[in-house]
Amino acid sequence: RGFGESALSCPLSDLVPTVMNVEYFRKLRSNVLAASAHEQPAKYDLTYYLKGALAGGICCGVTHSALCPVDVVKTNIQLDPVKYNGGMIKGFRQVVQADGVGALATGLGPTAAGYFIQGWFKFGGVEFFKINMVNAMGDEAAWKYRTGIYLAAAAMAETIADVFLCPLEATRIRLVANPKFASGLFTAAPKIARQDGFIKGFYSGFGPILFKQVPYTMAKFAVQGAAAEQIYHAIGATPASSGEALKMGVSLGSGVIAGVAAAIISHPADTLLSLINKSETAGGTGGIPSRLINLSKEMGFRKLCLTGLGARCVMIGTLTAGQFGIFDTVMAATGAQKFHFHNPSEDGEH
Repeated sequence: RGFGESALSCPLSDLVPTVMNVEYFRKLRSNVLAASAHEQPAKYDLTYYLKGALAGGICCGVTHSALCPVDVVKTNIQLDPVKYNGGMIKGFRQVVQADGVGALATGLGPTAAGYFIQGWFKFGGVEFFKINMVNAMGDEAAWKYRTGIYLAAAAMAETIADVFLCPLEATRIRLVANPKFASGLFTAAPKIARQDGFIKGFYSGFGPILFKQVPYTMAKFAVQGAAAEQIYHAIGATPASSGEALKMGVSLGSGVIAGVAAAIISHPADTLLSLINKSETAGGTGGIPSRLINLSKEMGFRKLCLTGLGARCVMIGTLTAGQFGIFDTVMAATGAQKFHFHNPSEDGEH
């Protein structure tokens, strides 16, 4: 008999095991592929670090540029606390009344450029140093000492970033202190170099910027990591098991907490940075250390810690939340699987 006739004459019971076996192997293959995809570790290579750097540049450039008006008011409060003594809202009114609405965008060019570059090296550097320290230590030790890893990675990355940020921040402050000094970044920077020289003009504030930015960044990443971890623990979730909306909410919430903590810790150095870049003779005509000491004595410890702190907490709390939210969004858009510390004794990531 022909093939078709033989097949049709077979009892139905003979075909059932065959159909069941086909379906079984289909399900088995699907399960194996799914498990394999799920268990495949994320690839943390040069491409990943470049994606992290790009996301960092975008998140820092965008947030600092958006908050440029707040930064203008905060800097004016620090530079002239006698005149700007009514807080943040009154400070906005005073700036607008004195120089017009456009004055709130003073220093936008160096702000956008400087903080894109800084964010590139800061966020990209933190990912690089963090992941490589975890690889060197192993998952168990890394989980145990994760706070120390956050602190060390942030300190190293920020130190590198500040080398590039300092000249642009000096230019921004000079423009805010004297809006008539130049029309913008490309006219102000050469003028500063001609008048004051490269080192004095652009790196007089390198000490204060390190004292400001390094503790700020260490606190920002360590506190944000700890806060996010506690939030996930409180709601019984992990980054791996959470949807994009929940992860964004955790990033924003932990970012606000981290921003306020970081602002308080780094504020005295931020005030000194504004003061020393006000003019080439701020704090005297001696060396940078003696000028910083003179400025500290003139201000006093209490004023160094509190002058402009309210405005800065608002600015940095908002800014830090926005940075972590944008960073996560850009990383996801580039297809990067963001690194999270893993507790080897538990399933999932924390």
